[in-house]
Amino acid sequence: MREIIFDTETTGLETRFDRVIEIGGIELINNFPTGKTLHLYINPGDRKVHPDALAVHGITDEFLKDKPGFADIAQQIVEFFDGAKWIAHNANFDIGFINAEFERIGLPPVQTDRVVDTLALARRKHPMGPNSLDALCRRYGIDNAHRTKHGALLDSELLAEVYIEMTGGRQAALGLMGTERSTTVIEVDEIVVTAVGRPRPLPNRLTEAEIEAHAAMVASLKDKALWLRYKSAE
Repeated sequence: MREIIFDTETTGLETRFDRVIEIGGIELINNFPTGKTLHLYINPGDRKVHPDALAVHGITDEFLKDKPGFADIAQQIVEFFDGAKWIAHNANFDIGFINAEFERIGLPPVQTDRVVDTLALARRKHPMGPNSLDALCRRYGIDNAHRTKHGALLDSELLAEVYIEMTGGRQAALGLMGTERSTTVIEVDEIVVTAVGRPRPLPNRLTEAEIEAHAAMVASLKDKALWLRYKSAE
C-alpha cells in the first residue's frame, strides 16, 4: 500500500486568493518510509505572504522570488502522488489549496476517496485530545524540539511518525511486509531503527522477508542508521 504523508505552507488562509508556497511529502509503503521525498518551494506570483502566515512558517516574499510557479512544478506533484493516498493533518485545508491550484491550471481535483485526514483519525482515537501535531508528538514520544516554525517537509516527517503509531506502529507494518514471502524465522538479538525520528525496538523474532524489507527501507534513508544483529534459527 502506497501513501504520501504531506503538508503545505501558504501565503494565507483563503483558497480563492492565497497560494501554496511550499509542499513536502514523504512516501510510505506498507507503513514504512521508503526514503523517497518531495520538497518544493513555489513562487505565488502577485500574491504576498500575509504577516500572520509569515509568523507561522517564516517564508518571505524575497525568498520566493526566484522559485518556480505552481504551473511549472505541478507535474512533479502529480507524478509523486500518482496512485497513492494523500495523507495530511487537517487535510481539508491542504487539499483545498492543492485543488484550487490544480483548478487554476486546468488539472482535475484530488478526489476525496484518495484523502486521509490524520486529525480526524486522532480525534476518533483520542477523543479527549488535544490532537494538534505537537500534542500528538508528545503523546507518542516523538522528538519535535527542532520544530520552531512550521515547515512542509519537517511537518511531514513528524506526521509520518505519528501516522505510523496511530495505525498500528512499525511492528504491524513489518508483519504486513512479510505476509507473502518466506516464513523461515530468524532469531534477532537486537534490532533498532531510526527511520524518520527516534530509535525504537522491534520484535525479537522476524521472518527473513521482514528482515530483508526492513533493512532495504532503512538503507534508502541515507543519513539514518540501522543496527541489526541476528543468527539463523537452528
